[in-house]
Amino acid sequence: MTSETTPAFAPDAIVVGAGLAGLVATYELVQAGRSVLVLDQENRNNLGGQAFWSLGGLFLVDSPEQRRMGIKDSVDLALQDWRGSAAFDRLEDQDLWGEQWARAYVAWAAGEKRDYLHQLGLRFLPLVGWAERGGSAEGHGNSVPRFHLTWGIGPEVVRVFAEPVVAAEQAGLVRFGFRHRVDELVTSDGAVVGVRGAVLSADDDLPRGEKSSRDEVDTFELRAPAVIVTSGGIGHNYDLIRKHWPTERLGPAPEHLIAGVPAHVDGRMLQISEDAGAAVVNRDRLWAYTEGIHNWDPIWPDHGIRILPGPSSLWLDANGKRLPAPNFPGFDTMGSMREILSTGHDYSWFVLTQKVIEKEFALSGSEQNPDMTGKDIRVFLKSRLAKGAPRPVEAFKEHGEDFAVADTIEELVEGMNKLARGPQLDTEDVRRIVEAHDRELDNDFSKDLQLMAVANARRSRTDKLVRVAKPHAFLDPENGPLVAVRLNILTRKTLGGIQTDLDSRVLDTSGTPIPGLYAAGEVAGFGGGGVHGYNALEGTFLGGCIFSGRAAGRAIAAG
Repeated sequence: MTSETTPAFAPDAIVVGAGLAGLVATYELVQAGRSVLVLDQENRNNLGGQAFWSLGGLFLVDSPEQRRMGIKDSVDLALQDWRGSAAFDRLEDQDLWGEQWARAYVAWAAGEKRDYLHQLGLRFLPLVGWAERGGSAEGHGNSVPRFHLTWGIGPEVVRVFAEPVVAAEQAGLVRFGFRHRVDELVTSDGAVVGVRGAVLSADDDLPRGEKSSRDEVDTFELRAPAVIVTSGGIGHNYDLIRKHWPTERLGPAPEHLIAGVPAHVDGRMLQISEDAGAAVVNRDRLWAYTEGIHNWDPIWPDHGIRILPGPSSLWLDANGKRLPAPNFPGFDTMGSMREILSTGHDYSWFVLTQKVIEKEFALSGSEQNPDMTGKDIRVFLKSRLAKGAPRPVEAFKEHGEDFAVADTIEELVEGMNKLARGPQLDTEDVRRIVEAHDRELDNDFSKDLQLMAVANARRSRTDKLVRVAKPHAFLDPENGPLVAVRLNILTRKTLGGIQTDLDSRVLDTSGTPIPGLYAAGEVAGFGGGGVHGYNALEGTFLGGCIFSGRAAGRAIAAG
């Protein structure tokens, strides 16, 4: 037993996982005067988990920020988009609770969510982003911009919950057991009454995100009236990802994967919870990105970064063919995944110009956006509005292994072929695609659906100001140099998980709550075992952790 967890401490609840969902659940419990023991297999430097590394985007509906930008939104429109994206088709069993969580979440995003976070000190940038734009009114995608960036992004989202929890630790209501890996849920008479596991060797000085030791130095058994599992998903467990990859729906599992989350995101608690009787559903639903690039300055193994693209880059598959509409950058992640993998290869290409990269490339990861994590408005405005791309983007263009930069098509394709993991591209084929794009710009109208989408995007004040480049000829030297980016499949989120009711109580395979057991965050499919269905609208992952963690904490406190 470590010094941070002593037998004299008898908690009202044990929280397994010190990520965002765990922090929110703990926050709600201590607000009600309950005592909490928080266990995590990593050290204290990892408090807040994956949320710390995030861009901090949150899905809100009909917010003041939207209204100020002239965006008309409503619960009905948001629910139409959510249902069209989720495509719930297992309502008899696996989607039974996920669909109910979806309705509750959209209502919360249009109501209490903003005030709840505002009271904690979280603030939002006035510019509302447009993620996952989709392709039809009733299908997948956001009909309007809903992606609200927090001022301070991921670290700030963590801070507003971590600070009161740490204050509760100092007051004696909270204890942390870091480097405590839970290996079993303890049951008695059908109820979960505690946890067992191993104490791992101390890695107190290991920086956040770096791979830690799994050497065991002791064992533990701890008990409490309630256990909340908030341990995250399977994002760095390639074996589980490939095992559950939906080949019939998306195509063959990628051979080459890069990880958008650290090595400790292993999904172990899914099986451990199932062994205790929990229903684990929708295992074949996941959220991997198609626009991943290898981090030239990695923190964890296979560290990948996602490009958050504007809509102007030409998207080619591994064979050099343009992806069909509406598979444009930022429109339909899973639809584009299907098209890319249908070629038999697990990568694709963006072809663009310096003007596009300067205006449209943003990078996921709080460490890639120091102007926002630092909350310095002057630095932010200088970085985002001044000429040239933000420094982290330029650093990837200069050092990243996935980038080719050239003044001519011939040189660009030569660089692409050096990076290719499959077919060698034909220069004339690529030239023809780019020239056809450029000819469409001679008029104010076009038959090219991507150029129509760009024109529509620039009707959004945010997109026109900071996210979407003015249409221009790619082969005009004044707009260069030309840039090509090899795009890899980047693992990120688990959309299925432990099935829960609206109080985050874990259900067994008959649909009955397991006494004493709760789950929240990604391990619960962000609520109900799959609140997103098949597709995410973005800005919903952090919010799902907050909403489900809040439900768990409040339910236990009320009980």
